[in-house]
Amino acid sequence: MSNPAQAFEPTDFQLADNAARAQVDHTYSSDSFWKDAFRRFTANKGAVFGLIVILIITAFAIVGPMLSDHTYKSVNIRHKSLAPRIEGFEKLPVFNGVANGINSYKEKGLDNVYYPFGTDTLGRDLWTRTWMGTRISLYIALIAVAIDMVIGMGYGLISGYFGGAVDNAMQRFIEILSGIPNLVIVTLLIVVLKPGLVTITLALMITGWIGMSRVARAQILKLKEQEFVLASRTLGARNFAIIFKDILPNIFGQLIIMSMFSIPNAIFTEAFLAFIGLGIPQPMASLGSLISESFKSMTIYPYMIVAPVVVLALLMLSFNLLADGLKDALDPKMKEM
Repeated sequence: MSNPAQAFEPTDFQLADNAARAQVDHTYSSDSFWKDAFRRFTANKGAVFGLIVILIITAFAIVGPMLSDHTYKSVNIRHKSLAPRIEGFEKLPVFNGVANGINSYKEKGLDNVYYPFGTDTLGRDLWTRTWMGTRISLYIALIAVAIDMVIGMGYGLISGYFGGAVDNAMQRFIEILSGIPNLVIVTLLIVVLKPGLVTITLALMITGWIGMSRVARAQILKLKEQEFVLASRTLGARNFAIIFKDILPNIFGQLIIMSMFSIPNAIFTEAFLAFIGLGIPQPMASLGSLISESFKSMTIYPYMIVAPVVVLALLMLSFNLLADGLKDALDPKMKEM
C-alpha cells in the first residue's frame, strides 16, 4: 500500500528573521604607520605613565636646583643631619623636620630654615644634590641612546649587509669585547684616567653598543635579500644608500625599542659604579653616590636614602615601561597578537 501524499499547510513554514544576525561592514580609515603607532602607544596606560614620570623627573632635574638657595657642594656644619621640612607642613607627620622624635630645627634655632629632602652629615642640601644626581643619570641615558644609535647601529648594519669575511672579522671583534667584563674595563680606565663622566662615557663607548649591533645585524640579515633591496641594487644604488635609505627605515622601530631597553642598564651601571666608589668624584653628586653616602648612616638617619632611591627606582621603572610600550606600538608582529 502506498502512503497518501501529505498536504502541507501554509502555516507549516515560516520565513527566518535574519535582521538580528545581519552583519554590517565597517569602514576603517587608512592611517600612517606612525599615527597608528601613536594610537597604540597612548592606549598602553603603563607606557603613558612611564613617559609622564620621565618628563616630570626631567623637569625637576632642570628646575629643581634653581629652586634652592644652596648649591650641591655648599657645606654648612650647623645645618647637618636635618630632617625633611617643608613650609606649611609642620603639623603633618611627614616633612615636619622631626627625625627619631627630635626636631633639630628647634634645637638649633633654625625657625625659618626649610629643607624639602633634609641635609646630609655635612649639612649639604639633599634636594639640590638629588636633582643634580638625576641630571647625571639622564646624561647617561642620553649617552647610551647616542652610542647605540651611532656606533651600535652602524656597526651592525655594515656587518650584516656586507657579510662574508667582513662580517666574520667584525663579529670576532665583538666576541673579544663581550668576553671582557664591563666592570674590569671601567676599573682599568679609572686606573689610567681620573674618575668622572668622561671615564664612564668611554666605558659605555667600548662595550655599551654590542647588544644594539647584534640586533641591527639580525634585522638586516632578514631584509637584505628582499625584492625592494634587489630592485635598488639593480637600478644602481650604492651599498650605503641601500643600507641607510632602503633598509634602515624598515627596522628603525626595532632599533628604537632596543635603545630604550638599554637605558635602564646604563643608568644602573653608573649608579653601581658610584655606589662602590668608582663613579663621579666628590663633591659632585650622582644618585649612586648619594645612596652610597646615605647607606652608611641609614640606621640613624633613614630619610637621607629615601629621595635618591625613589628617584632612581622611578627612573628605571619608567624607562622600562616606556620601552615596553614602544615595543607594542612599533613592532608590527605585536599588532597581530
